[in-house]
Amino acid sequence: MSTQLVNTTATMPVLRGSGNLDAYIQAARRIPILTAEEEYSLAQDLQETGNIESAQKLVLPHLRFVIKIANNYAGYGLSIADLIQEGSIGLMKAVKRFRPDVGVRLVSFAVHWIKAEIHEFILKNWRIVKVATTKAQRKLFFKLRSQKTRLGWFKSEEIDHVAETLGVTRENVIEMENRLNNYDIGFDPATDEDDDSAYLAPANSLISSIPSPETALLAQDTEDSNHEMLGTALQNLDDRSKEIVTRRWLTEPKATLHELADEYGISAERIRQIESNAFKTIKTSFAS
Repeated sequence: MSTQLVNTTATMPVLRGSGNLDAYIQAARRIPILTAEEEYSLAQDLQETGNIESAQKLVLPHLRFVIKIANNYAGYGLSIADLIQEGSIGLMKAVKRFRPDVGVRLVSFAVHWIKAEIHEFILKNWRIVKVATTKAQRKLFFKLRSQKTRLGWFKSEEIDHVAETLGVTRENVIEMENRLNNYDIGFDPATDEDDDSAYLAPANSLISSIPSPETALLAQDTEDSNHEMLGTALQNLDDRSKEIVTRRWLTEPKATLHELADEYGISAERIRQIESNAFKTIKTSFAS
């Protein structure tokens, strides 16, 4: 099934070069997110009949989440396009194993498979041979990089902090840091290096205060999606509840409980109860 699933992304741009990467991200953004009912129906059909068309309809709307997860691993010297490709394989594996009757959404189930595939890809392509040979070392490898807030070696107090934070010994941290730093590399990429090698230069790992196009695009996509979901959730409220929530939280200046109580001729406590019930309805809408 995995081989067949590769063809489900045939309508998406091929990931080669930054231009195509941008086109791919934009195409993924345009694919509508499935409702809980749609997702359940498609997953059930795939489970019962093996319908590849249902698998495609499950995979494509979730590519935006693969892109978001892959972007978190941009500091390992590998191209975002390759990380997205590997994460997509993890998504396909998740779709194959997803069981709708368990009661969780596919995105929650797929996160593990997407990250696992990306982790495996990074470890296979990392320059240091056998940088992490055991499960515990692999876990430390990824956590240690996230703990490193600057270039250079850890100070003694930093080693103690990382060891305590990650629940490992000082010796574990020192050994893994040695593995991560046991080769020399220029701060800037050499002019004769190929693009893949240039990615590993420390200069390319410095944190920029300006978000990358991918990060900005994902942030905008998340904001747009949240606005759309909020608008849908508000439509599920009665007129009074929607008016109270809007004036209390979505407009400026915000109305107080007492102001609304005077307008509606009820107590401030009753306004608070209506607001609380409205939030419960909105929360249910977001979870569905």
